[in-house]
Amino acid sequence: MRRRSQLDLWKTAGRVTERQASADDVVQARGWVFNSETGDALTLAEFVATGDNEVPVYLERFGLQADNDARRGLVEIGCGIGRMTCAFTRRFGTVYACDLDAGFLERCREAVARFGVVHRLRTIEVLDGRSLTIPDNAVDVAFSYLTLQHCDRDDAKALVGEALRVVRPGGKIALNFRSWSGTDPIVLPAGAAIRGLYRLPGVGGWLAQRRTATRLAWQASRLDPHQVLRPIADRVSDVVIWRNPARSVPVWGVANVATDYFEGINRNHWWLVATVR
Repeated sequence: MRRRSQLDLWKTAGRVTERQASADDVVQARGWVFNSETGDALTLAEFVATGDNEVPVYLERFGLQADNDARRGLVEIGCGIGRMTCAFTRRFGTVYACDLDAGFLERCREAVARFGVVHRLRTIEVLDGRSLTIPDNAVDVAFSYLTLQHCDRDDAKALVGEALRVVRPGGKIALNFRSWSGTDPIVLPAGAAIRGLYRLPGVGGWLAQRRTATRLAWQASRLDPHQVLRPIADRVSDVVIWRNPARSVPVWGVANVATDYFEGINRNHWWLVATVR
């Protein structure tokens, strides 16, 4: 199997996270975790609170919630240390929290034990960066935020397919992507170069503790709606592309797609929200 540099990045970051004594220490020391900030004044509670504020908004705006959510399941692709996972476990009966590294999942379990409903949590390590060890038709919602832009393009597309596989017919997917921007001709090559450095002995661990380098290295791919939707067009319905109102250029290259707008979406991001056939 082809070795992909972003896997080295996440594994190294996970090992650094694992060495911290607690999730509070991760938040305080790893600036790439909490909005590029570090310091002893930061707490895991504040970090989770940012997810608590966002989750209800996304669930309502994207039509992902139902009266019987306590009996429904959700898969979160890219849970990190549990910023949004805690809120998901308070809403849904079963939450599969998926991430690339066991270190992140350990901290996610800690966060949910403190601020969520831990008996509803199932953690899934995505060893190959592209497949989920979850049965077919296991959940009602697949959600991914700030993750697929950090993946190899083929891996991101594979994870879209996995989201469709694990969601029951009639269920929903809500997947976040990053579109091209004017800085990408600089950002993407620089990110690729930094990811390459993570393979050098002794260098990766040092880089993983530098928030600027790590955040830049995360920028691995860009996908536009037509690149994501064309391969899965026959597997979804009620497709809506959500964007920031400042991004009003018509969506091209796909048919039968509605567009909607929400100011809370980053100007460089877009969301695919659809029903699984």
